[in-house]
Amino acid sequence: MTDLSLNGLATRPSQVWGGVRLVPLVRDEPIEDLRLDAQVYDADVGVVAVGPRIAYCSYIPHGFVATWADDGTPAAAYGTQLRNPADRDRAPARMPLRFHHRMARRVDKNRLRFLPLHLALEGYLALHFGGPEIAWEEWSQQAIRRGLSPRVEEAYTGAAVRGLADALRVFEIHPGQCGVLVYVADALAAAFVVPHPDDYRALHSTLVHDLYGELIYHYAMLGGPVPAFKARIADTTVRSLADLRAAAAAQRDEWATFHDEVMAGGLLSGDYTYEYVQEVGPYRLSRLMPSFERQRDNHIGELIDDDAGRLAYLKTFRLSENQVRRGHLLTRLAAGDWRLSTTAAAMGVTEFELVRRIEAAGFGYLLRQDLRDHYRARARR
Repeated sequence: MTDLSLNGLATRPSQVWGGVRLVPLVRDEPIEDLRLDAQVYDADVGVVAVGPRIAYCSYIPHGFVATWADDGTPAAAYGTQLRNPADRDRAPARMPLRFHHRMARRVDKNRLRFLPLHLALEGYLALHFGGPEIAWEEWSQQAIRRGLSPRVEEAYTGAAVRGLADALRVFEIHPGQCGVLVYVADALAAAFVVPHPDDYRALHSTLVHDLYGELIYHYAMLGGPVPAFKARIADTTVRSLADLRAAAAAQRDEWATFHDEVMAGGLLSGDYTYEYVQEVGPYRLSRLMPSFERQRDNHIGELIDDDAGRLAYLKTFRLSENQVRRGHLLTRLAAGDWRLSTTAAAMGVTEFELVRRIEAAGFGYLLRQDLRDHYRARARR
C-alpha cells in the first residue's frame, strides 16, 4: 500500500461555476517525450474480449492514444503532425473500432491505445471476481462455478452531471496547465492529468464524456453553489509592485497548501495498490485500487509515471459509499478464504449479520437459497 503524489504538478486557485469547482494543475516543465491524443469512436458501445467466451461491454465515448519517443526527443501529439499541403483536403484515415482485444493495446511500436477509466473500472469489477476458491457449503453452485458473474455497477456520463458542461465551457485554461481536479458540491469527483499543455487543451472537453459515480450525480442535482476562492491582501502591507506580487504569491501558496492537505486529502493521502498493466517506453501504465476503508474517500484510477515517480497521466473515479461497501465486503471475504465463520470473526460480527450484509450488498445470489431462507426466518423471529 502507498499513497498518491501529484509529483511535478502545482495547484492554482480554483474557478467556480455553480456547484462545480475546477482546480487547475500546472507544470513548470511539460513532459515532451510522451503525448496523449483522443481517438473518437463511431460506435457508442464497445466490446472488449477479455478471455475465452468472456467479453466486457461498455459505453466508450473515446480512447486515449499515448505516443512516446525512445530517445527522449519531443513527440508530437497524433493528429497535429506536419502534412503535405497537397493532402490538406484528405481526412486523416480512421477505421471504425468496435471490438478490442485488450483494455490497453499497442497499435504501433511507439503508440498505445487504451480506454480512459476503463482500466480502473475493469479492476474494480474484477475484484475477487472468481468467487470462493474452496467449495464451502454456504455458497451456491452459481458462486462456485461462475463466481460473481454477472458483476454490474452504475455510473453517469459527465453530460448528466448538472453544471459540468457549462463549467468546462467557460473554464479559463492556465498557461502550462496539464490537469484539473473536478469538485461537485466541494466533493472531489475526479482527477485528470496529462503530460503536456497542448494535450490538455485537446482533451479538456473530453471530461464531459467521462464516467462519474452515483454520489457525484446526486451532489450535482441536490447541492447548491459553492463559494469562489478570493484572495485577501492587506493594503497596509503593500508599498510597491514587488510587495503586491509577493502578497499575491503568498495567497496562491496558501490556497495550494489548504487544497492539497484538506480538499484533496482524501485522494492524496489514501492507501493504494498499484497494479502494473503495460510499459509505455520509459513509462509504465498502472491501475490504482484503494484500501476500501469505510467512511472516507475511495478512488479507483489509472496512471502513467516513470521510475522517478514523475506523474505523466492520471484519471480517477470516486466510488460511492455503496460501492466502497461492496469492495470492502469482497476484500474481507477473500481475506477469510470465503469462509463465513472466519470472515465474521475477523469483522467482529455474527454470521447472521455477515449474511445480512452480503444480501444488502447485492451478493445474496452467491449464498445457498436454503441458507438465505433460514436467516430470513431467523430475522422475522
